[in-house]
Amino acid sequence: MANAVGRVTPFLPSLIINAVALLITAWAIPGIHLGAAGPQPTPNDWVTLLIVAFIFGLVNAVIRPILILLSLPLEIITLGLFTFVINAFMLLVTSWIAQGMGLGFRVEKFLSALLGALIISIVSFVLSRALTRSLST
Repeated sequence: MANAVGRVTPFLPSLIINAVALLITAWAIPGIHLGAAGPQPTPNDWVTLLIVAFIFGLVNAVIRPILILLSLPLEIITLGLFTFVINAFMLLVTSWIAQGMGLGFRVEKFLSALLGALIISIVSFVLSRALTRSLST
């Protein structure tokens, strides 16, 4: 039982961090649309946000490591900056999957995805650090 709880515990904070990062990104970038970022979100919009955050986490856990490995020469040449292009692609894949499922999440252009990936990276970093510090004290 303790093992099951131990495996589930990191999932929930990660899901919440992804959800907050996606919400802030949808507010900040005009080309990224999410119902929960609208003026009057409904309870359904919040559920959609959690589902999209789950899809985003799953895409990042499964596809992203493969792409980083395959693009390792570009990662080295660009000193890791190509990671933002990969993160933008992960956001586009998440949008594609969400649209296929009929969820209210859409990324219009690659530039929107690239800016969104930058914001998601910053927000996720800040929230992860804050969570780590609050748990360590």
